Amino acid sequence: MQVTIRVRMSAHDAHYGGNLVDGAKMLELFGDVATELLIRRDGDEGLFCAYDMVEFKAPVYAGDYIEATGEIVSEGNTSRKMIFEARKVITARPDISDSAAEVLAEPILVCRASGTCVTPKDKQRFN
Repeated sequence: MQVTIRVRMSAHDAHYGGNLVDGAKMLELFGDVATELLIRRDGDEGLFCAYDMVEFKAPVYAGDYIEATGEIVSEGNTSRKMIFEARKVITARPDISDSAAEVLAEPILVCRASGTCVTPKDKQRFN
Protein backbone atom coordinates (compact mmCIF):
# COMPACT_ATOMS: atom_id res chain seq x y z
CA MET A 1 0.00 0.00 0.00
CA GLN A 2 1.26 3.48 -0.86
CA VAL A 3 0.15 6.80 0.62
CA THR A 4 0.62 10.19 -1.07
CA ILE A 5 0.03 13.70 0.19
CA ARG A 6 0.49 16.98 -1.69
CA VAL A 7 1.26 20.22 0.11
CA ARG A 8 2.14 23.75 -0.95
CA MET A 9 5.12 25.24 0.83
CA SER A 10 4.16 28.62 2.26
CA ALA A 11 6.16 31.70 3.16
CA HIS A 12 5.85 30.44 6.76
CA ASP A 13 7.79 27.29 5.74
CA ALA A 14 10.65 29.35 4.29
CA HIS A 15 13.40 29.36 6.89
CA TYR A 16 16.41 30.68 5.00
CA GLY A 17 17.29 33.50 2.61
CA GLY A 18 15.79 33.36 -0.86
CA ASN A 19 12.61 31.69 0.49
CA LEU A 20 14.45 28.37 0.93
CA VAL A 21 12.44 25.79 2.91
CA ASP A 22 14.20 23.90 5.71
CA GLY A 23 14.85 20.25 4.81
CA ALA A 24 13.23 19.24 8.10
CA LYS A 25 9.90 20.15 6.49
CA MET A 26 10.28 17.12 4.21
CA LEU A 27 10.78 14.92 7.27
CA GLU A 28 7.61 16.40 8.77
CA LEU A 29 5.73 15.39 5.61
CA PHE A 30 7.21 11.89 5.80
CA GLY A 31 6.01 11.69 9.41
CA ASP A 32 2.47 12.50 8.26
CA VAL A 33 2.69 9.85 5.53
CA ALA A 34 4.00 7.31 8.05
CA THR A 35 1.13 8.09 10.42
CA GLU A 36 -1.45 7.46 7.69
CA LEU A 37 0.29 4.22 6.69
CA LEU A 38 0.17 2.98 10.29
CA ILE A 39 -3.47 3.96 10.71
CA ARG A 40 -4.36 2.06 7.54
CA ARG A 41 -2.21 -0.95 8.53
CA ASP A 42 -2.77 -1.17 12.29
CA GLY A 43 -5.65 1.15 13.15
CA ASP A 44 -3.30 3.23 15.30
CA GLU A 45 -0.92 6.14 14.73
CA GLY A 46 2.04 4.19 16.11
CA LEU A 47 5.41 5.79 16.78
CA PHE A 48 8.24 6.84 14.46
CA CYS A 49 11.41 5.31 15.92
CA ALA A 50 14.23 6.33 13.60
CA TYR A 51 15.36 7.28 10.15
CA ASP A 52 18.19 5.10 8.90
CA MET A 53 18.78 7.13 5.72
CA VAL A 54 17.92 10.65 4.57
CA GLU A 55 19.10 12.27 1.33
CA PHE A 56 18.28 15.84 0.35
CA LYS A 57 18.51 16.00 -3.44
CA ALA A 58 17.22 19.44 -4.53
CA PRO A 59 16.15 22.74 -2.94
CA VAL A 60 12.53 23.53 -2.05
CA TYR A 61 11.20 27.10 -1.99
CA ALA A 62 8.09 28.84 -0.71
CA GLY A 63 5.37 28.43 -3.34
CA ASP A 64 6.55 24.98 -4.48
CA TYR A 65 4.10 22.07 -4.33
CA ILE A 66 5.58 18.93 -2.85
CA GLU A 67 4.16 15.44 -3.26
CA ALA A 68 5.34 13.08 -0.51
CA THR A 69 4.84 9.34 -0.84
CA GLY A 70 5.63 6.39 1.35
CA GLU A 71 5.07 2.71 1.66
CA ILE A 72 5.67 -0.10 4.10
CA VAL A 73 8.33 -2.38 2.63
CA SER A 74 8.68 -4.91 5.43
CA GLU A 75 7.05 -5.78 8.74
CA GLY A 76 8.11 -7.33 12.00
CA ASN A 77 5.93 -8.19 14.98
CA THR A 78 5.50 -4.50 15.87
CA SER A 79 7.93 -2.73 13.53
CA ARG A 80 7.15 -1.34 10.09
CA LYS A 81 10.06 -0.49 7.76
CA MET A 82 9.09 2.35 5.37
CA ILE A 83 10.56 4.20 2.43
CA PHE A 84 9.68 7.77 1.43
CA GLU A 85 10.16 10.15 -1.48
CA ALA A 86 9.28 13.82 -1.87
CA ARG A 87 9.01 15.36 -5.31
CA LYS A 88 8.47 18.92 -6.45
CA VAL A 89 5.50 18.85 -8.86
CA ILE A 90 4.82 22.59 -9.20
CA THR A 91 7.44 25.30 -8.81
CA ALA A 92 7.04 28.96 -7.99
CA ARG A 93 8.32 31.31 -10.71
CA PRO A 94 9.12 34.61 -8.95
CA ASP A 95 11.42 35.43 -11.88
CA ILE A 96 8.26 35.95 -13.98
CA SER A 97 5.97 37.57 -11.39
CA ASP A 98 5.05 37.35 -7.70
CA SER A 99 2.22 34.89 -8.42
CA ALA A 100 3.62 32.90 -11.37
CA ALA A 101 3.98 29.12 -11.04
CA GLU A 102 4.64 26.23 -13.37
CA VAL A 103 3.56 22.58 -13.42
CA LEU A 104 6.70 20.54 -13.98
CA ALA A 105 6.60 18.10 -16.89
CA GLU A 106 8.83 15.80 -14.85
CA PRO A 107 8.64 16.04 -11.04
CA ILE A 108 11.96 16.72 -9.29
CA LEU A 109 13.09 14.38 -6.52
CA VAL A 110 13.89 16.66 -3.57
CA CYS A 111 14.30 14.14 -0.74
CA ARG A 112 14.24 10.43 -0.04
CA ALA A 113 14.44 8.55 3.23
CA SER A 114 13.83 5.26 4.96
CA GLY A 115 12.94 4.57 8.54
CA THR A 116 11.20 2.37 11.06
CA CYS A 117 7.94 2.88 12.90
CA VAL A 118 6.44 0.78 15.67
CA THR A 119 2.87 0.01 16.60
CA PRO A 120 2.82 -1.64 20.04
CA LYS A 121 1.08 -5.02 19.95
CA ASP A 122 -1.68 -3.88 22.34
CA LYS A 123 -2.48 -0.96 20.01
CA GLN A 124 -2.77 -3.00 16.80
CA ARG A 125 -6.42 -3.44 15.87
CA PHE A 126 -6.00 -5.28 12.57
CA ASN A 127 -4.52 -8.71 11.91
